[in-house]
Amino acid sequence: MSRRTHTLEVWGDFACFTRPEMKVERFSYPVITPSAARGIFDAIYWEGLRDGQTIQPYFYWQIERIEILEMPRYIALRRNEVKGIVPGKAILNKWIRGTKKPEPLWADSDDATTGRTQRQTMALKNVRYRLTARIIPKPKFGGQIIKFDEIFERRAKHGKCFQQPFFGCSEFPAFFEYVQSVNGHKQPVAFDQHIGLMLYDVFDLRREVVRDDRPFISLFDATVVNGVVEVPAFESEMVRKPKEGGG
Repeated sequence: MSRRTHTLEVWGDFACFTRPEMKVERFSYPVITPSAARGIFDAIYWEGLRDGQTIQPYFYWQIERIEILEMPRYIALRRNEVKGIVPGKAILNKWIRGTKKPEPLWADSDDATTGRTQRQTMALKNVRYRLTARIIPKPKFGGQIIKFDEIFERRAKHGKCFQQPFFGCSEFPAFFEYVQSVNGHKQPVAFDQHIGLMLYDVFDLRREVVRDDRPFISLFDATVVNGVVEVPAFESEMVRKPKEGGG
């Protein structure tokens, strides 16, 4: 395990970290989830050995600390959303290779499972967080941890990312800055709240091979104290997980 941590300050105009129990009409947690925070680090640097349709990841990101730098404020939005979903990677590859005819998603379809629908969203506005995480290497790549740390730091300092990070929904972009030292930076806001069970992640971070994985929902009892959420390790018993291999 790397002893080194990395800190990012991230911000954006809107965010929606949807509570799973309110999925039809989206309602955001008051603070970014560890899953969404991990996604921001992944967007900057996450890699593995690629073999056809699978990837053996070099590591995963362990979020350790979330600091809230702007008081949570909600905004009600109503959006037109397409009900259909993009097919999985296996189907997309068949479309690309020409072995299967592409099927468009029609925004104006009258079909019950496609077409547009209006959905209410209780999102957050003007969000800003400071996120601290460390790299947890997979056993066979543990000897390369220094290289992984250096690559991430170099990419983050130059503002490089493989895809635009976002806050819960891809239409809510997140911007980031690498924090070398928190001295002189903004302090967390005076905000305390027991959130209760909060989404931790939607994948099994321990997996050695990434395919088109089934969801693996994990939760933890989240509490904000003085604007800070201390995030337990994924391996911790404080993180409630399905049995290994379960959905």
